[in-house]
Amino acid sequence: MIILIAYFASEVNFNLSNSKAIAQVYKYGARGEQVKNIQTKLKRWGYYKQTVDGIYGYNTYLSVKAFQRSNGIKADGLVGNQTLEAIGIVPSKSTAGGSASSKNVTNDNDVNLVARLINGEARGEPYEGQVAVGATILNRTRDARFPSTIAGVIYQPGAFTAIVDGQINADMAESSTRAARDALNGWDPSGGAVFYFNPATSTNKWIWSRELIKVIGKHRFCN
Repeated sequence: MIILIAYFASEVNFNLSNSKAIAQVYKYGARGEQVKNIQTKLKRWGYYKQTVDGIYGYNTYLSVKAFQRSNGIKADGLVGNQTLEAIGIVPSKSTAGGSASSKNVTNDNDVNLVARLINGEARGEPYEGQVAVGATILNRTRDARFPSTIAGVIYQPGAFTAIVDGQINADMAESSTRAARDALNGWDPSGGAVFYFNPATSTNKWIWSRELIKVIGKHRFCN
């Protein structure tokens, strides 16, 4: 147990270029507002079940590891840059002895556009499924087969039914905006999917050939 606690409490700093800046790493024993932010994000997505208290204890450590495993990150329980960004917090660099600040990953135009697409495509679906639809948009921007921007992906001809039938302009549900923010902040319930479809309404034979990742609500999410 002493060895385990010593490992949790070990310092992990990254030296950055000639400025000698370091990136903050949050670990067992850390306290503060940023730890609260981490706990809040993890609790929203079901990884953290305890009180948001700003104390990086054992339950927070286990929750971080579970999140890291689900998102393809080394599950070491240390919240560095990669994990912060996946959670939806962008760390800023600080010089030695200073503190790191952060901001949520949001862009009003992107949030609105993704929210409208989610609203048109997945209104009435489980919340996780709404976020998953948003995540597929982000996944496409990182895939060479698709446009590299959110607007480019959404307005790619024939890509989404909501564009074709005008549902992108439907009255907005509040959950669509929340789902867009969660997707933009890094939550990907789709498991990395770049396609999804409703088998009850799809007439596209090709889409059935895609590798199934998971089913959420009425949608099959695929690669």
